[in-house]
Amino acid sequence: MRVIEVVHAAGRYEVIVAPGAVATLPARVEALLGPRRLAVVTDTTVAPLLRGWLGGGGWPGTVLTLPPGEAHKTRESWARLTDELLARGFGRDSAIVAVGGGVVGDVAGFVAATFARGIPVVQVPTTLLAMLDASVGGKTGVDTPHGKNLVGAFHQPALVVADPRTLASLGAREYRAGLAEAVKHGVVADAAYLDWIAAHAEALLARDEAALVALVARSVEIKAEVVTADEREGGRRAVLNAGHTVAHALEHASGYALLHGEAVALGLVAESAIAERLGVAQAGTAARVRAVLQRLGLPVAAPGTADAAVTLAAMRLDKKNRAAAVRCALPRAVGSMEEAAGHWTVAVDDAALAAGLGAIGVGAA
Repeated sequence: MRVIEVVHAAGRYEVIVAPGAVATLPARVEALLGPRRLAVVTDTTVAPLLRGWLGGGGWPGTVLTLPPGEAHKTRESWARLTDELLARGFGRDSAIVAVGGGVVGDVAGFVAATFARGIPVVQVPTTLLAMLDASVGGKTGVDTPHGKNLVGAFHQPALVVADPRTLASLGAREYRAGLAEAVKHGVVADAAYLDWIAAHAEALLARDEAALVALVARSVEIKAEVVTADEREGGRRAVLNAGHTVAHALEHASGYALLHGEAVALGLVAESAIAERLGVAQAGTAARVRAVLQRLGLPVAAPGTADAAVTLAAMRLDKKNRAAAVRCALPRAVGSMEEAAGHWTVAVDDAALAAGLGAIGVGAA
């Protein structure tokens, strides 16, 4: 078992990374939150698995579900869940346990952030993507027709429990997609970690428990260090958006046919190429990132349906943009990000954006 402590402005919480940890969840929640009335928020894919993960015991609380998938990460889902809590008489003495992937964690976290002006949330990520990234750091929110995560709040969890055994039920494509966030953490903060990922690609793809515990714990350590220093993304936390300006635009342009992790893989290649084009990154950075992603079976070329104009338009709606300029968090080299005068994003002109998209086969370079 690995335990990582995350410190934030209002206190601290633990991230528990251990095989079988979900079976201990009811006891951990009771010890942490006491007699609060609990609502478990999950999706209809995970809900039937929960009883088995708990060792056959039932969950001592109300279970609320939403359909799986990014298409349901909406204000409508937030409103429906909130209304269900109100209809069932939940109040300020309640807490939410979010069990599922990033969509469940984001929506349930947003419900917790806004219900009765804020109640505790325990995050129980059951996808690799959520374990490595989405469950830690307090970002919650929903998508709108204009783009991803444009409505939300910062709301830190009271506890995170990551159990690698829950990944056994995850499809191969979804599992691989999660590995893109680990690659991102290596790119932004730890070149040796990226090399470790490449060296252990076979074990990771085989879902070896020891390798997974090491992977999740190191990624959480990296993210915890960044978010502790910059909880509300006023500065360095922006580096965790590496690859994401392009990724979010590709997801939107594809109608979310691309999984988030697949889009992040493409975004890391594209934005590394942008960094080289602008003279920010060392030559060969994009090739090094591309090689690791390929070892993990992740895409490095966008599907033929990707449209350059639609993707560029979506990038212009990114939350990091300022003064109508598209801004990206760009690497100087693997393990080091560009920073100038306290700014951790770089304004990117249309020619460099087009070159970056060209590096992944979208439009012309």
